[in-house]
Amino acid sequence: MDSLDISEGFCEPYGATVKDGGVNFCLFSRDAQKVVLNLYNSSEDLTPSRQIEFDSKKNKTGDIWHLFVKNLKPGTLYTYQVAGPFSKSRGLRFDFNQILMDPYAHAITPVPIFKNLSPHFIPVLDEEDLRLEQNEREKNFPKCVVVDENDFDWDGDKPLNIPLSKSIIYEVHLKGFTCGKESGVSLPGTYEGFTQKIEYLKYLGVTAVELLPIFEFDETENGNVNPKNNTKLTNYWGYSTVNFFSPKASYAVDKNPGGCVHEFKNLVKQLHKAGIEVILDVVFNHTAEGNERGVTISFRGLANDIYYTLVQSHKEYYMNFSGCGNTVNCNHPVVRKFIIDCLHHWVKDYHVDGFRFDLASIMSRSQEGILLKFPPLLNAISEDPYLRNTKIIAEPWDAGGAYQLGCFPGGRWAEWNDRYRDDIRRFWRGDEYVSTGAATRISGSSDLFINSGRKPYHSINYVTCHDGFTMNDLVSYNGKHNEENGEENRDGNDSNWSYNYGWEGATANPKIETLRNRQMKNFILTLLISQGTPMLLGGDEFRRGQQGNNNAYCQDNDISWFDWNNANINRNLVTFTKRAIELRKKHAVFRRTDFFKGAADSGKSDIQWYNKNGSNPDWSKISRFLAFSLNGSSVKNDDGTFDDTFYIAANTDRIDVMLRLPTLSDGKRWYRIADTSIDSEDAILSKENAENLRAQERYVLPSSSMIILIAK
Repeated sequence: MDSLDISEGFCEPYGATVKDGGVNFCLFSRDAQKVVLNLYNSSEDLTPSRQIEFDSKKNKTGDIWHLFVKNLKPGTLYTYQVAGPFSKSRGLRFDFNQILMDPYAHAITPVPIFKNLSPHFIPVLDEEDLRLEQNEREKNFPKCVVVDENDFDWDGDKPLNIPLSKSIIYEVHLKGFTCGKESGVSLPGTYEGFTQKIEYLKYLGVTAVELLPIFEFDETENGNVNPKNNTKLTNYWGYSTVNFFSPKASYAVDKNPGGCVHEFKNLVKQLHKAGIEVILDVVFNHTAEGNERGVTISFRGLANDIYYTLVQSHKEYYMNFSGCGNTVNCNHPVVRKFIIDCLHHWVKDYHVDGFRFDLASIMSRSQEGILLKFPPLLNAISEDPYLRNTKIIAEPWDAGGAYQLGCFPGGRWAEWNDRYRDDIRRFWRGDEYVSTGAATRISGSSDLFINSGRKPYHSINYVTCHDGFTMNDLVSYNGKHNEENGEENRDGNDSNWSYNYGWEGATANPKIETLRNRQMKNFILTLLISQGTPMLLGGDEFRRGQQGNNNAYCQDNDISWFDWNNANINRNLVTFTKRAIELRKKHAVFRRTDFFKGAADSGKSDIQWYNKNGSNPDWSKISRFLAFSLNGSSVKNDDGTFDDTFYIAANTDRIDVMLRLPTLSDGKRWYRIADTSIDSEDAILSKENAENLRAQERYVLPSSSMIILIAK
């Protein structure tokens, strides 16, 4: 590297950019007094092969430090060291002895940051003996990798832009999807391994995968121990970002620096070829650096007072609306640019189709932590021209008490609807007098979304997600069983609205198993005929369980991994889910783009509710039952034809119900599309194969079951 030619460089874009026969390095740090670029020959090197100090007169514009190094190539490894004031009162934490990561690095080497730290590494500020722990950490500190993002053949690939109203989301952990028993994958736990399961996703019929975090994180961060077998637990889910521009290196087969970049791009390309979009679960609310006792990785050593929301009266402390020690200062202009740049990067360079924002209400908070009516960041994301066709989904709450479901600011945002989750769970559990709430959720949650001018599809409906019980455990446990998380079962939500139907956990009792299977069909079918955008938790379609653990964030093992034996054992449920997805896709009446209006253009109501006797229900008295018809005569399917009329009824009571069916005109008859009380694959049929009912006036609806009839 002695022949390197160093010049002033350019003050944009941030990060390390390959251009003009070299690499431009660009770094933001407002109060830095000295910046040094470290270059390395290999990822194992503890000391740099070359150090280049930025000249504050030549290599600085405003708060931006920049220089250009000719003849450097993609794959170059680098870090930074930055000197500046250490001032508690100002919230500044510069330390020139600390190696820093580039926040804009497009890849990092897969070396765990926390691996050799003591399990309860809690630094105390200003103590010299910290250096022993810090030296140990620096041995495991990753190097940033220079990446040429243009060095990939996309074969003309573009984001798919499937309308949200036509989307069916499958939430899944990239590693766990392929690591379990009988996965049939030759490269489990990797991007390449995931591509080997695309045919299954295509068979199932989902239109998008929503991946749990794939931004770089460190599995070794968790210091807890499983009391059952005394093994160290991990950060399995990844909701603790180390670097926001880098795909997770350990998920790559190619362990060479930057190998993860090509492999994740290839995964996106292959999913797009199968007609499946990619939505990333992103965590901009906090970082892995933790609170005032945490570690320094990048932001803390560059501009701690800008990147984080600090306690204004005592700036050595961090405000904690994330529950994880720190809060990203999202609405500071510098941080806002960082987040927008990051989103652009994943859309431009990786062709991803959307983002789900974890604890998104934090992005509504001011630099003092106050919720804003018009948050600049949320509005900027919503109105950004480059992101205009990108799906943006908010988890509309945070750990600081904010709850913004239905009123999440920023225009076109979709939102995770936990009211849907809870109301549908309680309804199918058989709780009394919750039918009205369930009816509101099934019909699109207009009470939440219509006043903000949004549409039914802005409600992301789900019964289960990664955070909580799987659907199998929802019908198998009365309470959580998180003992193996090492927190004495104190973690995880206690309000699960679950029921075990007579036995806690797995059982061979055929009556209990039959009822559990039926309830899962009820949940799946309800989800897929509800107005809004459905999201399935990966594995629910074949009864993936987690042994009653409703907070498996630390379980990188069989508790969380997919056991594909269950896909064969429960193949009827897989077929049921596939057919329910096909039903939704073929009939636009289940995925309306507007809320129900009452009377349709034909003069008939677009939705009509019934009691058991076929009359208008008394909503103050109706309990453990719902029935309604959907008139599709004003709703066009994808082929341009008008849709059909359907009758749907749900009985959550413990006794069977005799229904009086609505009378049809024009010589049409009722045909059975679905009956969840049927144990075989015939529990759900296509329109073409629907069963002609002998009795057109009445139908016996068994307990804990649901029917769908079609008029033809």
